[in-house]
Amino acid sequence: MTNIRDLAQMAGVSVTTVSRVLNNYPYVSEEKRKAVMDVIRKTNYQKNINAVHLSKGRTNLIGVVLPYFDTPYFSLVLKGITIQAKIYNYNLVLFQTEYRVDREIEALQMLKQKQIDALVICSRISDISIIKKHLQFGPIVLCEDLAGSQFSTTFVDHYKVFQQALEYLYEKGHRKIGYCIGRKSGTNSRMRELAYIDFHKKHHLPFDPEYIINRCLYFEDGDRAFQHIKKLKNPPTALLVTSDQVAAGIVISCQKEGISIPDNLAIISFNNEPIAKMMNITTIEIPLTKMGENLFLQAIDDKISNKEISVNLIERGTV
Repeated sequence: MTNIRDLAQMAGVSVTTVSRVLNNYPYVSEEKRKAVMDVIRKTNYQKNINAVHLSKGRTNLIGVVLPYFDTPYFSLVLKGITIQAKIYNYNLVLFQTEYRVDREIEALQMLKQKQIDALVICSRISDISIIKKHLQFGPIVLCEDLAGSQFSTTFVDHYKVFQQALEYLYEKGHRKIGYCIGRKSGTNSRMRELAYIDFHKKHHLPFDPEYIINRCLYFEDGDRAFQHIKKLKNPPTALLVTSDQVAAGIVISCQKEGISIPDNLAIISFNNEPIAKMMNITTIEIPLTKMGENLFLQAIDDKISNKEISVNLIERGTV
C-alpha cells in the first residue's frame, strides 16, 4: 500500500512537500504540486484516515446512544443533534440499544478506544457507575438531571412537570388519575413515579398500582392501555400519557367504543408532536429538537454544564 514516503520518492520531492499538497497548504511551487498530483493519480493514493485522526487527536465522530430510532421522541432529539453536527462538520455513530447493556457497553468501548470523540446517551440502562468509569476517555453527555456530577446534562425536570400536570387535572376535578409510561425503570421514570406517589399523599388519595400502565411507546399501545383501563372495576377518569402517539391511540379507541373525551376520560400527553395538534390533544410541549442541539454542543465543549429545558402546557380538547 502506497504511503506518503513512497509518493515523495516517486515525485522527487520531500515528504513535507507531499504533506503540504495533501492538506492544500500554500508555499508549494506549481511544478512540485503537479509532480505530486500526477503520482497520486497514478497510484490511486488514498489518505489513511486513521492516521490523520491519530495525528489530529480527534475523529470528528460523535457517538449517540438511543434505545429506539422509530419513536418520535428520540427521532426529534436525534434531529437536533444532527443539525448541530452538520454545522460543526461532525459525523454521527448511532447505537440503537433497545435498552440492552451490552449495546451500551459497545458504545462506551468505542469511546475508550478513541474511535469517537464523545458520546451522547439519550436514555440509558447501564448503572451510572459503569458510565462514570469511561469519563476518563472522553466527554459523555446525558439526557437526565445529574446536576453536580461530572457529566454535562440536558434535561427536563420530570418530577416537577408531572406534579404540574397532576395538579392541573386535580383542579379540573379529577381524583382518579392514572398514567402510561414507556418503561418503569430509568431515572426520569422514577422521578415521574415519585411525583405521582407524592401527589397522592399530598391530597390523601388512594394509590392504585393498576392505574400505572407500562411499556407504552407506540400508537398501537394506546389501544392496549385503553383495554386495560376498560377492564378495571374502578377506572381512572384521567390519564397522563408520556407519548403523543400513545395518547392518539387511546383517543381513537375511545371514539370506537363511544367513550366521550374529556367527559368520561381526560388525557394529557407529552411532546406536542404533530399528531397531538391534528387530534386536538392537550399536551405538554417538550422542545426535543432544542434538547438534541444542546446535547451535541455539550459533547464538543470541554466545560461541564447542566441545562434544564423548559416545557409548556398546551390546552386543547382532551381535558
